[in-house]
Amino acid sequence: MGDTPAAGSFSDEVADRLRERIMTGRLRAGDRLPLGRLATELGVSATPVREALLALRGEGFVELEPRRGFTVAALSRHDVEDAHRVQAGIAGELAARATRRITTAEITDLAALHDRMRSAARGASAEVGPLVRRFHDIVGELARSRKLLWFLGIALRYTPGRVTASLPGWPEMAVTDHHRILQAMSDGAPAAARAATQRHVVHSGRLLIHHLEQRGMWIGESENRPPGEEFRIT
Repeated sequence: MGDTPAAGSFSDEVADRLRERIMTGRLRAGDRLPLGRLATELGVSATPVREALLALRGEGFVELEPRRGFTVAALSRHDVEDAHRVQAGIAGELAARATRRITTAEITDLAALHDRMRSAARGASAEVGPLVRRFHDIVGELARSRKLLWFLGIALRYTPGRVTASLPGWPEMAVTDHHRILQAMSDGAPAAARAATQRHVVHSGRLLIHHLEQRGMWIGESENRPPGEEFRIT
């Protein structure tokens, strides 16, 4: 007999799918999110949909308005940039801590994972994204910081890996960036590992922001930034 899904698994899955649609521009600010229609579309009951929408409301993705119900909250370019800044800072620190602890055998394992990543990118395989996530999972485990990993998980909700991994140019960029991270870790250079990881997150953020701009996500939005200012980690 198969296992029964955990009570929260359906709502978590629904939240992931809706969050991804918002972050890719398929759902826009002000769009209504009726429980019944979403439940039918996603093939679940209304209960996990409502739980998912309440969770997304707490994360700032969704609003609950009188007489309108749940609607998509406004998402600005600055929101996406700030999420990547947070992700870059935390991921960079994890990489630096992992570099201080990593063994020769663990470097060998990461190098083998990177080789698989390179081969997947050459073959235009969708496996690049999962391999990159596994690379960072290992780095996070080596860093031994549960609190930083928890905060990173929050930031990652605003930087959907499945979407980013499908963007043109990202797989090749990821292979190059992770070669630099791996080299810094192999050299036992925590500061260089931190910087290389931060650059990778910034590169991914720029690609995602460009993708959202191409979809007209922020037409007419006031940037409130000096001319020529570029998204970067400072």
